Amino acid sequence: MLPNSANRPRLRLLHALFSPRMAGSERYCVDLANQQVAQGYEVHVVGTPASPMARALSPAVHFHGLHFPLLRSMRLRHLVGRIAPEICHGHLSPACKALARVAGQTSTVATLHVGYKPHQHDRLHGLICVNQAQLTSLQAYGGQKRLIPNWLPSASPASLSRRAQLRAELGLTDGQLLVGAVGRLHASKGMDVLIDAFRAHAPDDARLVVLGEGPQQSELRQRIAGDPRIRLLGFQDDVRGHLAAFDLFVSPSREESFGLSILEAMAAGLPILATATDGPRELLRGSPAELVRPGSVLALGQALARACVAHSAGTLARPRYALQAFDQASGVAQVSDFYTQVLQLRQRRAAAPDMRPARAGHA
Repeated sequence: MLPNSANRPRLRLLHALFSPRMAGSERYCVDLANQQVAQGYEVHVVGTPASPMARALSPAVHFHGLHFPLLRSMRLRHLVGRIAPEICHGHLSPACKALARVAGQTSTVATLHVGYKPHQHDRLHGLICVNQAQLTSLQAYGGQKRLIPNWLPSASPASLSRRAQLRAELGLTDGQLLVGAVGRLHASKGMDVLIDAFRAHAPDDARLVVLGEGPQQSELRQRIAGDPRIRLLGFQDDVRGHLAAFDLFVSPSREESFGLSILEAMAAGLPILATATDGPRELLRGSPAELVRPGSVLALGQALARACVAHSAGTLARPRYALQAFDQASGVAQVSDFYTQVLQLRQRRAAAPDMRPARAGHA
C-alpha cells in the first residue's frame, strides 16, 4: 500500500546524476525531483555544473554542480555531510560509483537505468528495477529491491499544427513516410544499425530523422555519407512535438533496459519497430509492434521495408497502447514508498545489531 502523503515524513533527498546531456535518465531524474519538491520534500540534485538538468529543475530544487570528476566521491561525501539527506538516489554509473562511498553516511538507492553492476551497486541499500528481467537477476543482491517502471515524462501534448510545421521544415509532403528515432548517439543505442538498414532498404521518397546527441555523432555522419534522406537533428527539447510528425518510430538499441522514448512513441500512437531487448519486450508485450534481433542490419532493414510497403498501401495503422501502468504520479508515489521501506529496514537493523545484512555495506 502506498503511504498517505499527508502522513509521510518530510524527507531531505539528494539525487546524483553526473551527465553533460539531457536524455531519458536525466528527464526521469528531473521529473522525480520536481514532483518530490512539489509534495513538500526538501530536494537537492548534484550534477555537472553545466548540466541541462539545472534549467529543467523547479526553482525550489537545490542544484549543486561539482566541477571535474577527480575526487568526486570525496567531494560528494562532503556535500552529503553538509546537507545530511535521509536518502541519496543515484542515476547512471558515475553517480552510483560515487554513492557507494557514502553508503555508511546515509541510506543510498539507485534506479537501474542501464543495468545491474555488482561493483557499482552492491554497497547501495536499495535498487529500483525498471523491468522484470532486472528484478529476476538480483538474487545475489543483499539490499532492498523493487520493480517500478519508468513513467511518461512531463510534457505538453503536441498539436496537429505542430506536426504540419515540423514536416514543412523538413521539406516533406503529407504522404511521404517519415521514420524517426530518439536516443543518445552511442553504440548501445544502435543508431548506426538503423542508418545502415535505412540506406539499404528504404525507398527513395522515405525520410529518416534521428534526435539526440552523443559520442557517435561524427561516426554516424560518415555512415550517412551525404544521403539526403537522412538527417541528424541533435538534441531537441520538444520530443513530443517531433513524435507528432513521425509516421513510424524505430528503437534500434543493442541494449535497452526500458526505453523512455518508446513509451513516448506509444503515447503518441505511433507504429513501432524495435529490437527484442529487455525493455521493449516488456513495454510492447501484447501490442502490434514488430521486434527484431538486436544488432542485425538485415533484420531491421527487412522490417523497415515491410513498414514502407504498408505505409504506401495505407495499412500502417496507429495502435492504441495500454499506458495505465506508466502514470507519473503513481510511479513517483512508489519511489517514495520504496524510500520508506529502505529507511525502516535500516532502522530495524540499527536497533538490532545482531541482525546482519546479506552483503557488506548494507549495515
